[in-house]
Amino acid sequence: MSVVRGGGSTCAARDDEGVVASGLCASAPGPYDLFEVVEASDGLEALEVLQRQNGTSIVICDVNMPRMNGLDFLAQMKQKAEYASIPVLMLTTEGQPQLVERARKSGAKGWLVKPFKADLLVAAAKKLTATA
Repeated sequence: MSVVRGGGSTCAARDDEGVVASGLCASAPGPYDLFEVVEASDGLEALEVLQRQNGTSIVICDVNMPRMNGLDFLAQMKQKAEYASIPVLMLTTEGQPQLVERARKSGAKGWLVKPFKADLLVAAAKKLTATA
C-alpha cells in the first residue's frame, strides 16, 4: 500500500511489485511528479499509515497482500468515518467479476488490472483526486 501526495494531498497505495511508486513517482518531470508515494507492506500496515498521514487523497491497493488482503483492508477502511470519503483504486492481477463487484460494493471507485500503462494509472489517480 502506498500513500501518494499530490499538490499537498496524499494518496495511499499498496502494491507488492512497486509499480505504483514507479508509475506515479517517476523521476522524469511532467505528470508523474504530481504525487508522493508512501508505501505499506500489507493491509494492516496500510491502516497504520492512514492514521499517521494527514491529507490522504486516494488509496491505491492490491487485492493480494499478506496479513490482510486488499478487499478486507478496503472494508475496514471504509467503516472508519475519517477515511470513508477517500477514493480507492484497486490495482491487481485479479480480474474476476465477483472480486470487482465485491470491491465496488465495499467502496472502491476503480479497478485496474496489471499489466497496465503508467499513463492510465496517473489519469485514474488524477481523475479521482481532481488533480489537474
